[in-house]
Amino acid sequence: MVDELRILHAADLHIDSPLRGLIAYDGAPTETIRNATRTAFLALVSEAINRKVHLVLIAGDLYDGEWRDYNTGLFVINQLALLHEAGIPVVIIHGNHDAQSNLTKRLRFPPNTKVLSHSHPETYILGEIGVAVHGQSYATRAVMEDLSLAYPVASDGFLNIGMLHTCFDGSLGHDPYAPCRLDGLRSKRYDYWALGHVHNRRILSDDPPIVFPGNLQGRHIRETGPKGATLVTFVDKEPRLEELTLATVRWERCQVDVTGVQTFDGCLERCHERLKEICETGAETYAVRIELSGITNANGSLRSDIDRLTNEIRALGLLTKRADVWIEKVQVSTTPARGKITAEGSILASEINGVLAELKNSVSDISNSGDRLLASLSDLRTQLRAAGISSRDDPLSEERLSESLDDAAELLMALLVSKEDQVAD
Repeated sequence: MVDELRILHAADLHIDSPLRGLIAYDGAPTETIRNATRTAFLALVSEAINRKVHLVLIAGDLYDGEWRDYNTGLFVINQLALLHEAGIPVVIIHGNHDAQSNLTKRLRFPPNTKVLSHSHPETYILGEIGVAVHGQSYATRAVMEDLSLAYPVASDGFLNIGMLHTCFDGSLGHDPYAPCRLDGLRSKRYDYWALGHVHNRRILSDDPPIVFPGNLQGRHIRETGPKGATLVTFVDKEPRLEELTLATVRWERCQVDVTGVQTFDGCLERCHERLKEICETGAETYAVRIELSGITNANGSLRSDIDRLTNEIRALGLLTKRADVWIEKVQVSTTPARGKITAEGSILASEINGVLAELKNSVSDISNSGDRLLASLSDLRTQLRAAGISSRDDPLSEERLSESLDDAAELLMALLVSKEDQVAD
């Protein structure tokens, strides 16, 4: 084994993943956001070459699913070829999105790239650097068993790495695929576990390091903050981890408290201040959801014309020259200043918020009820897909249900506030 071994671990690249709700408006960096998964992969390859890493690992979901055309595959192969020219091997496992059964279009990878078997755990030996990589790709999208149980124990005389696309113990809020346990992974006596599937960075263990690097590029508002890969450096088999931020587009929630602000223009000024603060965190492009809250006399003017408010804030984003900014959505959850809601209205507002909280707590059960609880929802999903609505656009998904609940609550509160303002006048 080399004296200082550098391994770059990435997962969940979702190359060419379609972005829902990418509304184009003049001056917005929509093309940058649309191409963000490719740009992040370019950054990963550049980082691997510049740091002269000895191995690149991709732990599942290189692709988002079936290619729209062969350009997706050609783009990936072009980047892998650059790594081949640099003498850097790549080991890949496929996950639930790019499982063997999901892809009908395929192209041959360059010689430096090894895809581990989907039919059984495979050990791939890289003798020149003294590394043994163990792993298994997904044969189908929904792998419910613990694949790691069949992985071999560590190979003597090598630095051993396990690759697994997994929900871990099922407690991380992702589809429950290939669940595993910490003690099971440790029992293999590997030196490092390169995991994928969970889109947030997380270190499950330090000894040995068991790591989710998170996805390479956030794709929607539920994937906020810096995204990238993990560089692990072994010196005398002792690992050192470095989190690398490679995504050029960063999704952020911009929470703006306008409590005490008296006017519509004053609320815009506060939005601009918060936008500038957000845009000082290091990314080149930001996709931002604005969330206004607080008690303000401007409540009525904020809620009366959401379209104007949204475009006023988009204009502020265009004035924020520290970075390119795209405003994904504007949500208004403000309430009128004290004294403008009657006691009866306050009780009703409280009930609305209580029902909303209860529904959102059970939204995961609602989104899955088509499979487990109500046959009628299953029939509805079937009809939607027959109408050409794909699973990624499923209105019964957890994300879409949660957003719909927020929208419904906003509408109810706006109607209540409008009625209360009329009473006060």
